[in-house]
This record gives sequence, structure tokens and C-alpha cells, in this order.
Amino acid sequence: MKKVLLLILSAYLVSCTAVKPQVDPSDNSQNPAQNKDAISVNQWFHSNLATEGIYGVADDAARAYLASKNITPKPLVVGVIDSGVDAEHQDLKANMWVNPKEVAGNNLDDDKNGYVDDVYGWNFIGNPNGENVKEDTFEITRLYVKYKAMFEGSNKYTNQKNIEKYPDQFKEYLELKPKYLKKYEEAKKGYEKFAGGQFEQMKAAFEGADSHFKGKKMTKENLASFNPTTLEGQAFKNWMEQLSNSPAAAELKQMTYEELKDEILGTPEYYNTEYNKHYSPDFDPRSIVGDNYQDQSEKFYGNNDVEGPDALHGTHVGGIISAVRSNGIGMDGIAGNHVKIMSIRAVPDGDERDKDVANAIRYAVDNGAKIINMSFGKGYSPYQSVVTDAILYATEKDVLLVHAAGNSDEDIDVEPNFPTNYKGLQEISPNWITVGASTRNNSELKASFSNFGKVQVDVFAPGLEIYSCIPDDQYKLLQGTSMASPVVAGVAALVWSHFPNLTAAQVKQILLESVNKGDADFQGLSKSGGVVDALKAVQLAEQMSQR
Repeated sequence: MKKVLLLILSAYLVSCTAVKPQVDPSDNSQNPAQNKDAISVNQWFHSNLATEGIYGVADDAARAYLASKNITPKPLVVGVIDSGVDAEHQDLKANMWVNPKEVAGNNLDDDKNGYVDDVYGWNFIGNPNGENVKEDTFEITRLYVKYKAMFEGSNKYTNQKNIEKYPDQFKEYLELKPKYLKKYEEAKKGYEKFAGGQFEQMKAAFEGADSHFKGKKMTKENLASFNPTTLEGQAFKNWMEQLSNSPAAAELKQMTYEELKDEILGTPEYYNTEYNKHYSPDFDPRSIVGDNYQDQSEKFYGNNDVEGPDALHGTHVGGIISAVRSNGIGMDGIAGNHVKIMSIRAVPDGDERDKDVANAIRYAVDNGAKIINMSFGKGYSPYQSVVTDAILYATEKDVLLVHAAGNSDEDIDVEPNFPTNYKGLQEISPNWITVGASTRNNSELKASFSNFGKVQVDVFAPGLEIYSCIPDDQYKLLQGTSMASPVVAGVAALVWSHFPNLTAAQVKQILLESVNKGDADFQGLSKSGGVVDALKAVQLAEQMSQR
């Protein structure tokens, strides 16, 4: 849950006996109007720091530079391992990867790769009957259930034998048990709270503010001009005033009233999912997939539904990388129309499973992806070795892997975020980039939610208020390192497609060496100390490719 909205709801509890919000760290807005003005305003991440003073990625300037040099690109495929991608989206369809060896709809594995009718990619969290996993538990829940049966089962003798036989797992159980139980109780209390009348109180507070704030941002000026005439309106004003000097104030003022309302009124569904799915010890949807889950080497399972039941996150990610450019609708992707998106569905609403992540990486590599974007992460990885093996496989095939740093405002040099490119202090692959999220506010360049790490985070990229595609030909502002990672994947694709003689490791080197540095504090948050810059990257790539 995103910290800024926790602060917002904490203030509401103090001011007007309110409730907690539903928050997805990567989701912070509604769908703005799709006109030329909206496109311009919402495309800040394309800005050029040198000419516009905003830490965008200067990809338009990079394209102009490449054109001036008559440097033409080669086709390139980016694998998007995510919740699914709407392959029929008006701004994505033309730039979706299509398997050239597969005949759609004939129910045959035409290319003999082990996957039937994988036209746009593959779905590792579904079954051949077309059923899909939508929600899943968190990894901490799975481990709690597993370890509780091992160490606190009904047979005390067996419990003791397991404690003696599996000391490392028992130690982990003792560490994670209180964390899990705390999270479970929080979810339970939130769920029970919304079974009562507090949600109605919160809705009423918004209704008391609707007429004044509609279409406005949540600034101090707009709040000061609000003179409520109802108790509900006064409750809303009291709530907002509590935030004036809180850590949430800077981010809140960037939100529109509709964005705030959209997020917070989703609270009941959020707690329902947390309590009955994510942290429920009784929920296990894996039987839907029908694989032998204990066999981590199993590869051929799933279905060809690359969109799945909820493709909002993955569609947004895909759009950032390579939405169709210059078509006059929606938004422009970073990479260019020669870069195609391969969709590999492996991420549910909950924590992805290591087996699926490893297989998704291998599928992308085997089917021609040169870059893989991974906008997901979790705090535990019980089968980390299978993911590590897949990372090494991708490295051998000269594939670049780009991963979101996570949204917990934590130092991942200390608190791990899986999958990771480190085993202890040892780097696994030179082809891996971990990305933190930056903002367009030069004085507060790190997004408040973004993880960081001088060793394990390589670079930052725009990740706040990023406008991109969502299913059914719609668009939306979202935020998170989930958005920053595809920004880097898009820049990497832009660079590599124009200089294909480079290696994946060289592309990474170029991106890190060509950043726009932040201030001293910001430079201490990542290995490169800066925000990715496509113009500088292509200029450096040009030099390196000529050596």
C-alpha cells in the first residue's frame, strides 16, 4: 500500500473518524480527456532537461538526433512480463509482436515451441480451458501456511523432527510469522470496518466537497477557498487541513480531486482482496493452472490468453515502451514503431510465483525478445534459484533485463526486492538494470514511494503521473516504479535498435553513464546517481559502436 495515501487516511481518522484507503502503489488517477492538450500535458516524461528544465528522458530529442545522422533502426522485440496486455488496444495493436511461425486459432503448436497458438505471447497463470488466475496470495502467506504445517502441526513429534531437520526454514518461519500475523490482522480489521458504516461516512465527506473541487487539484489555494455549508463538507475540509504539513502534502497537491476520490473510494474492494485473497491462509487458486507446482522445472502449461482478466497494469507498461507514435491519439511510446511488444502473463493480483517468472523469462528469450521488462516484485522468493537460472540463461543469450525497484520507500541494499540481480553481495548478471522512480519536481526528484539503493538500484526514470494505455482503448495516469522500469526499457530499445552491434551489457553501461545527475543526496540513491537520458545515451552509443 502506498505510503502517501496511508498518511491521507490517517489524517482522516484524526479529523473526522474516517477509514483507510485502497491503494495500488502504481495507480493514482482517473482517465483524463483524450485531446491534444491532454496529450501534451501528460507527456512530461518525454521532456529534455537541457532545453525544458524537466528531468524527462529526452527521447524526442534523441530521435531528432538520430534522424539528423541518418541512423535507421532495426526491428527489436521487448518482452513484457506482467498482468497481461490488451493486444487489441488502438494504440498498441500495430506494435504488438506477432509470432510469425504460429497460425492463429488452429489449436496447433505450429512452431513446435511447446505452446499452442501463442500468437502474441503466453499466459503462465491460466489453463487450456481458458480459465485464468486473477488474484493470488502474497508469498509471505504461502510461506506461513507451508511452515505452520511443518512446525506447528497437530503432531508434536513431527514438528520437532522438522525443526531439527530444517533449521533455516524454521528460523525464517519465526521471522516471518509475526510479520504475516500483523498484516493479516490489519486486513481483517479493514475488512470488518467496511462491513459497517464507515465507508458511507467517507463517501458522504466526498459528496460534501464535490461541487467545489470537481476538476480541481488538491492545492492549499483551492482548499482555502472552500467554504463548506454541510457537516460532510466540513469533515472533508478538516481532513485535508490535517495534511497541510504532513509528508503527503507535496504529492497530494499534484492530484486532482477525482484522482483522490477514485483511489479512496476503492477501499472496500481493496480490503476484501487483502483479507479474503492476499493474506488468506485458506485461499489457493493454483489448482486453476493445473501444473505440478512442486516441479519447478516444468515449463509447458498455461494458455494463450495474453490479456487475462485484468490487463490494466501490463497494458500501461506496454504503452510506455512502444505505444504507436504520431498517430494523433492517446500517447506516444518511447521506443518507436519498429519496436514490438511480446506479452507474457505471469503476474496476478498478488505475488507472482518464482516458477512462472522463470518460465516467462525463458519464453521471452526463446521467442526473440532482446529486452525483458519486469514491473513486479516481492519480499520473499522461496525458489530463487530457478529465477537465477533463467536470468543466467537470458544473459547467455545477450538479453537485457529491466526490473522495477519497488514502491516501499526502502533501501533494497538492506531489504530485498525479488527478483534480484544479487546473491548476497555478488552480482548475478551484467545485463540487469534495476530502476527507481523519479518525478518532474527537480527539488524532490525521488518519488516518495520509490525504493532506492546505492548498490542494487542502477538508475532512476520518470515514474510519477505517467500517462499511458489501459484496456478498451482508454488511457490513464499511473505511478510507481512499475512505470519507471518500462521507461528505461523503452530508452534501451530506442538505443539498441539503432546500434544493434552493441551487447546488452554495453547498452546497460551506456544508460548508466549518460544519466542526468541529481543533487548530492539523490546521487546517493543509486549506482548511477541520476535519471536516464535518451539523447545522451544515443550519442554515447554512437561513439561506443564506432570503437
